[in-house]
Amino acid sequence: MTRLARPACLALFSILFVLAWITVGLYNHAMLWRVMIVMGCLVLGCSGWSRAAEPVVLDVRTEPTGGVRATATIFFPVEQAIIQRMLTDYVHWPELFEVRMRMAEIREQDGKVFTDIRIDHALLPGEQRLLSETRTLPTGGILTELKGGDFKQYRRFWKLSPVDGGVHTRAEFDLLVEVDWNMPDWMVALAMRRDLETHFRIIKEKALAQAQQPGP
Repeated sequence: MTRLARPACLALFSILFVLAWITVGLYNHAMLWRVMIVMGCLVLGCSGWSRAAEPVVLDVRTEPTGGVRATATIFFPVEQAIIQRMLTDYVHWPELFEVRMRMAEIREQDGKVFTDIRIDHALLPGEQRLLSETRTLPTGGILTELKGGDFKQYRRFWKLSPVDGGVHTRAEFDLLVEVDWNMPDWMVALAMRRDLETHFRIIKEKALAQAQQPGP
């Protein structure tokens, strides 16, 4: 995304305010101000989006049938085993996100991992529950599918490939989300872009830290 000048950011914020006000019937006043604070943070932080996403090709768009889809190609300067281990370390999943969340339950059975995640996102009232099941496919991909909770749709897919002789990792990412809440998809898309850029950055930082640790 191109870096926006301050006047452009302010103009964009004004447009978002009007759009949010039009949908005020969906929120009480406290919720509306909460949304606008988040939107303001997204817009005022827009100048940093390009820097945060340098190793990432990220596309976020609303789906005609409902929900928001994000696809990305990410380069991680560590070996594949480190990223694979981080993405399947379910106990420490919340540490990979800036959004507050907690693992209420983790249950593994027949090669599948069931997780009950409680998510406290600034755009949504209270904790949202995400019940999902994750499994590693024979092709090596990591697939997570919705099993219940406060979402209409949730599907996440990671595909990792070694590059540069195995010392680095190329990741293909696909995510489809639709919240079970009266919220415009364009708001979800704006927040999702920022959340994912932060998510990918945290994974990279933690992966590099692990790679630099001395072996046993």
